[in-house]
Amino acid sequence: MLKIAYANIYQHPLPEGHRFPMVKYELIPKQLLHQGIITPNNLFEPGLCEEYIITLTHNYDYWQALKNCALDASHIRRIGFPLTPELVKREICIAQGTIDCALYAKQFGVALNVAGGTHHAFTNKGEGFCLLNDLAIAANYLLHHQLSKRILIIDLDVHQGNGTAEIFEHNPAVFTFSMHGKNNYPFFKEKSDLDIELPDGISGADYLLLLKTHLPQIINAHNPDFIFYLSGVDVLQTDKYGKLNLTLAECKNRDEVIFETCKNLKIPVVTAMGGGYSPKVADIVNAHCNTFIAANETFF
Repeated sequence: MLKIAYANIYQHPLPEGHRFPMVKYELIPKQLLHQGIITPNNLFEPGLCEEYIITLTHNYDYWQALKNCALDASHIRRIGFPLTPELVKREICIAQGTIDCALYAKQFGVALNVAGGTHHAFTNKGEGFCLLNDLAIAANYLLHHQLSKRILIIDLDVHQGNGTAEIFEHNPAVFTFSMHGKNNYPFFKEKSDLDIELPDGISGADYLLLLKTHLPQIINAHNPDFIFYLSGVDVLQTDKYGKLNLTLAECKNRDEVIFETCKNLKIPVVTAMGGGYSPKVADIVNAHCNTFIAANETFF
């Protein structure tokens, strides 16, 4: 069964000017239900991640300042959202959703989080709308509980997963792979285990060729027993900030490449949605829904 993490807190209201990027979290499950792709039985609501799990990944002092909304003003500006207890709670819930998805993926082969992909959160700081790194937290949970030995994180958001790269820089059990815009945020990039920097305006065909070339090589070299996949849809040609040139169909094809690879190799995979900033919210939601459709078609 396809299991999907979703909680009402994912759509937590923000002050005027910050709401647009959040509305997709409410619309994605509604559209999937409306189209009959899923039923309510596919959805589950995660609880809140425990503190000891969070601090397997994040610095204790940073976590305490975040939990108590005591970050300084310059740090809050780097994050980009006003810091509130509700926003912190939302991030804790998303992290638990990705952990729960990992456990479901071990049972069913795949699971998806409607939110997540907060890859700009570092060990000791947040930035770029990310407070806690849910994929890193879930990966460390699996390693800590000896549920996995070798993990691959595939980050196909248009922005480099700089926080994820920093967190696992010295951990050979986790291979970080990021395909991202060379001239896009963050302008100072960390070093992933493999970074593929994409030129502005790259075609979908060239993008997919790069993915299909490098992914098998990485898997053969690292031999992962678990994969986390960040499926940002800011690679679309309609995205305001992405600078790439993928069509909606090519974006779905990208997802299919990942899911078919995982299914064929019997590697469980968890997917988080990541970014998407097309001016029309329908473009964002349709692209994200295609990820769920591709997962369902491939595994079930």
